[in-house]
Amino acid sequence: MTKTIILKSIFIAYVALNSLVSTSTCDSMFTNSTGLTIDLIHRDHSPQSPYYDPSLSPTQRTINAIRRSINRNHHLNDSHFTQSPESDIIQSGGDYLIKYSIGTPPVPSIGIIDTASTIIWTQCQPCLKCFNQNLTFFRASMSSTYKVIPCNTPYCKLSPKTSCSPRKNNCLYYLSYGDGSFTQGALGTDVITLSSSGGSRASIPNFIFGCGYRNEFSYPGGESGIVALGGGKISLARQLGPLAKGRFSYCFVSRFGGNSNKLSKLNFGDNAVVKGRDVAVTPLARKKPDTFYFVTLLEISVGNKRFYSSFQQGNMIIDSGTTLTKLPNDLYYQVKKELQSQVKLKQIKDPEGVFDLCFFTRRDVQTPEIVFHFEFAEVYLKQENMFLRTSEDSVCFAAKPAGKRRAILGNLAQVNFLVGFDLEREVVYFKPTDCSAL
Repeated sequence: MTKTIILKSIFIAYVALNSLVSTSTCDSMFTNSTGLTIDLIHRDHSPQSPYYDPSLSPTQRTINAIRRSINRNHHLNDSHFTQSPESDIIQSGGDYLIKYSIGTPPVPSIGIIDTASTIIWTQCQPCLKCFNQNLTFFRASMSSTYKVIPCNTPYCKLSPKTSCSPRKNNCLYYLSYGDGSFTQGALGTDVITLSSSGGSRASIPNFIFGCGYRNEFSYPGGESGIVALGGGKISLARQLGPLAKGRFSYCFVSRFGGNSNKLSKLNFGDNAVVKGRDVAVTPLARKKPDTFYFVTLLEISVGNKRFYSSFQQGNMIIDSGTTLTKLPNDLYYQVKKELQSQVKLKQIKDPEGVFDLCFFTRRDVQTPEIVFHFEFAEVYLKQENMFLRTSEDSVCFAAKPAGKRRAILGNLAQVNFLVGFDLEREVVYFKPTDCSAL
């Protein structure tokens, strides 16, 4: 046995043992909390989305999502890394939405799911500067359960993006994004209500969120704000407490093959457990900021060829709000060169002007198998994860080089995988799954 195989066996055994111990403990303490599953609405592809345009084809909708991802990254520069660590991934054009309510009486809201954000926020009246949204604005003064978070409480220090207003003695927050989007307002607590896929509801009292009075989105279209699923202390997964037990998972339905009416799923707690013989498990790297979910990509295989990255712990972020995958430069150009060698088709320019590597074909094409070798885990990506038809004549490699920015595992690469996060054990799971069948 090599050292790598021994370490991998120890790691898998550790995760399995901790799963058994933790599950028995939590189940005995919280017998009424079994988990929660919520419908996810795709921003472009779902008829339930305020953005949905029935005149567009599935390919056109996906291209629109990709353009948003690229446009957001074009606004970034090196200064954002030190000034605003949350600016690396811009979520104002995020791809997945959830419906929820806040306050008493409950006010409906639509939020963009964001695995790279730390504060949940919604637009609030009276608005000093707000973008258009389809639903009624939340007004804190009209909710009997709303409470202001004072400056001198520990809750005001749970995020690095907060400050104090001495005049009103309340906790303020400010978040800016690299595309010019921002939100500013006050932190408070209220009841948040989530509706499950089965129709039942879960209400969480004293939920910390941002009431945004000055907000701007580069791509507004009906949503009310952001639902943070990052690793911070006041993200949704953390605040659900016993209902989530530090666990959540999601399964993104393919945008093609007649699945536009199928909804993706977001799971918490016992519903989020990912298990089976074909599950790949990799540790989350401990890096700053802890908002992001960092993993370590070691190598990529294309067919029978294997390419090594200049090793860097936590060199990739798993993100729900970015469509495209961005690879470390050295890996990207090695993979691109190998695909040019193995795919026996004429190389052409992308008609949409998005991708660097495209092939001329009007037929279905068999592409080489691509495997992402993460630390202790091998994730076998399907053709739909790494290739995209951009016109009747072209199929393109759906990845780009990260440049000087962080590499990103985008949501297209995560389609038809059950992706699970365990924040207590600091691991992430990947299981190949037909998400439309869930």
